[in-house]
Amino acid sequence: MRISEIYKRKKTVVSFEVFPPKKTDAPDQSVYETFERICALSPDFVSVTCGAGGTGAGGNKTIELSALIKSKYGVEPMAHLTCIAAKKSDIKSAANEMKARGIENVLALRGDIPDGFDKDAPRDYTYAKELIADINREGFCTAGAAYPEGHIDCIDDEENIEYLKQKQDAGAAFFTTQLCFSNEHFYRFLDLAAKRGIKSPISAGIMPMMGRSQIERMIFMCGASLPSKMIKLLNKYGENADDLLKAGLEYSKEQIDGLLSYGASGIHIYTMNRPQVAEFLAEGLL
Repeated sequence: MRISEIYKRKKTVVSFEVFPPKKTDAPDQSVYETFERICALSPDFVSVTCGAGGTGAGGNKTIELSALIKSKYGVEPMAHLTCIAAKKSDIKSAANEMKARGIENVLALRGDIPDGFDKDAPRDYTYAKELIADINREGFCTAGAAYPEGHIDCIDDEENIEYLKQKQDAGAAFFTTQLCFSNEHFYRFLDLAAKRGIKSPISAGIMPMMGRSQIERMIFMCGASLPSKMIKLLNKYGENADDLLKAGLEYSKEQIDGLLSYGASGIHIYTMNRPQVAEFLAEGLL
């Protein structure tokens, strides 16, 4: 099923994000149990990231897990596909494999710039909008990434929204956002997007804090800001992993409740492959 059709018929679409196993061999039973528990919650779709060792064109692990989620667990998958280091032929091959495996939905991303990457060397892709256009022409339901506080490489709000409009014009049927710890940033982003003519639905990305190092890494990687309440929680529970996770889940639940009251088009939960995270935050949602 094309995920764009789900957005048309539901007020709020609920999705989870998972990543492929890091092992080079076949997943063991515990890995299958993780995905089974997450999919058993019956989300509207599951987004599958490019796993470690995956190629710039998505990687076999991403496609394999996406196919498994659909065939074994009966949940619609969305496979991530990156392009910054990919050739047109790589993308074509990945598209053909996804079609053969019954995958209909793709999140088209520029992707992180690899270490040692020559920014001045000729390449087939520079921006995500170029990949979105190609994947859309391949007949997939194509999604794009959105950044409530702007991409870390983005200069200002105007540029951020202009890139979003270009992705929509290239064929993005919906968007999922980078993690955002403040609903106010998300609401402001939606307002700016609407004024620019963005009509594709936008799901809010929610990631519970699971540890101090995780939060610090996300701040510097993504450019997301921390509300004072979250800073206080980190200060209070930062030395106790269990208490911090519990506080983080409660904080994310409050975010979700606020987003539902606001009428958000979707809630996209970064599960970090932890079934307990999906189960806690899905309560009352699914």
